[in-house]
Amino acid sequence: MHGFLASALDISNYKRVWSRDGVICGLAALASEDEELVKTFENTIHTLAAHQHDIGTIPSNVAFKGKKVEVSYGGLAGRVDAVTWFIIGVCQLAHYKQDPQIVELYKPNINKCLKLLNAWEFNNKHLLYIPLSGNWADEYITDGYVLYDQLLRLWALKCYNHFENKVQIDHKIDSIIEQLQINFLGDSKAEKFHPRAYEAMAQKSYLPASFSPSGYKTQFDAFANSLFLILNLGTSDLKERIVEYSQNLLSQSKLQVLPAFWPPVMQEDEHWNLLKDNCKYEFRNYPYEFHNGGSWPMVNGFYGLALCSMGYEQAAQDLLRNINQLNALEEFAFYENFHSITGEPLGVPKCAWSAAGAVILHKSLNNNFKILID
Repeated sequence: MHGFLASALDISNYKRVWSRDGVICGLAALASEDEELVKTFENTIHTLAAHQHDIGTIPSNVAFKGKKVEVSYGGLAGRVDAVTWFIIGVCQLAHYKQDPQIVELYKPNINKCLKLLNAWEFNNKHLLYIPLSGNWADEYITDGYVLYDQLLRLWALKCYNHFENKVQIDHKIDSIIEQLQINFLGDSKAEKFHPRAYEAMAQKSYLPASFSPSGYKTQFDAFANSLFLILNLGTSDLKERIVEYSQNLLSQSKLQVLPAFWPPVMQEDEHWNLLKDNCKYEFRNYPYEFHNGGSWPMVNGFYGLALCSMGYEQAAQDLLRNINQLNALEEFAFYENFHSITGEPLGVPKCAWSAAGAVILHKSLNNNFKILID
């Protein structure tokens, strides 16, 4: 076994060892304390490290077909979050096993990753610049300074510095947080990257999904806002407003879970053409589906962790029950995502991370499992 596969079914390119899917499944493995699953996580990390590109890129996915190995670093664009999830995965594994030598073993790989992430800032101003299709929402409209990717990088640096304890990494963490506060929260009088666009943006109860030279995209990104809460960033008032918005949105949903992004991009909207052309094969982002307002058990698992971090355990238990109900549909098919209006299962069944999101949340609520934050 070379690692966790995105799906047990050989559909599209899902029967491969994926970076982000593999690490999220790895977190569930650690939560389960199952030795065989933890060993599979170790194999996942080894596979990703063994196929790291010379410049530092971590594979988006690796396929094993007999003696033939196929390595992909992305499709229409490279996958930035493959790099950050890899660092997080190594550190979570080392923390669980209480073995700093695991970090030491992969330190050359991690240092390549960190150097590459610095290069991907392009302007050396501490925020990553992400291409369209550059992360898990690979057929969505976010690009430029994407909140989700900044937070993953921040988490990766915090995890790594848990072991390294270096002042220069602390300074980088502080610099990233400062730029997040300036450009996403508007907390500082310091000049923003795009002051005119920030002033023109309608203020929300949550953080915007991304911004670029063309302006801000203000959809609610459930994954990113959940990471913001998990990492304990921002003021208490802001965090409470994010939870209030999220719970209100959840309560209005037929499925009683959060959509990945909200509101959906509709055909008459400004960004529809950007959305409809961003697919390599078939178009999947119809309104209320896939990334365009679809509901994902994996994403909701992380929102449940965010609720736990804020002390809302009953709300997290209710959410876990709803996730489990979705995963149980069609004889426990563990679908990738669901239509947020009709509840129809969508995407690929037997998705490992649909199960992983529920396992991580269940173990966090009922067995006091803790992921490493810093």
